Amino acid sequence: MTSLQQVSDLAAEADEFDRLLARLQPGDWARPTQFKHWTVNDIVQHLHWGDRLALASATDESAFAALMADIQARRATGLSRVEETRLRLGDLTGAALRERWRTTLRKLCDALAAKPADARLKWAGPDMGVRMFTTARQMEVWSHAQAIYDLLGLDRPPPSPRLKNIAEIGVRTFGWSFRVHGRPVPETVPQVRLDGPNGESWNWNEATMTDRIAGDAVAFCQVVTQTRNIADTTLTVEGAVAKEWMSIAQCFAGPPETPPAKGTRFRMKTS
Repeated sequence: MTSLQQVSDLAAEADEFDRLLARLQPGDWARPTQFKHWTVNDIVQHLHWGDRLALASATDESAFAALMADIQARRATGLSRVEETRLRLGDLTGAALRERWRTTLRKLCDALAAKPADARLKWAGPDMGVRMFTTARQMEVWSHAQAIYDLLGLDRPPPSPRLKNIAEIGVRTFGWSFRVHGRPVPETVPQVRLDGPNGESWNWNEATMTDRIAGDAVAFCQVVTQTRNIADTTLTVEGAVAKEWMSIAQCFAGPPETPPAKGTRFRMKTS
């Protein structure tokens, strides 16, 4: 057994998300968000189902393989990801969904904390080390929370140092962003210089001088998780490779996804 900082970070991210869900009125759960018109129920169902899959991967690989085969069979009938999840969890909504999500997330954190530090886990794409696997779940919670903050017209709480985990995934998926969109991976890997919380400076690929991305760490994480268009941020982007990357950045697994169009994701005004 090992105690991973990433597990503590996932639990803290989930706690912050749960505080957001606690602010919802009963009618808010069925409201569509700016994220593909998914409702709040859709978003939390998606997170809950992802956590159930992750828990299976961490505790029973054969059960995980069976679940993945069933998902693929259902998707082969033409169902979208959200439609497939609705069929599984459609009656689980609102406060009951919130409680079920919390319970499963806690079980997942316990299972991940019990893994050896060098463990590798199965997922929809390539296997992942337990640290990256855990951070990927944190990234899912953080990114999907944005649509609910926007819907409610709320600012996010000030970022914490755990945001660096998500920025790290964003940087490490530079090549993936190009490959998943069917583009050759450039030889030049842009320098990334981000302003983190508490005056921290987070830097990657400092030897690169021709291409650079600099600015607010939250904005960078919003772009790589596709919750904001690069044009709607104050990030500085220099060089052709850096500009192309930010136009297609995708730090999550799955098929290629088009980032949101300029001006389509924002904090909504409340009446």
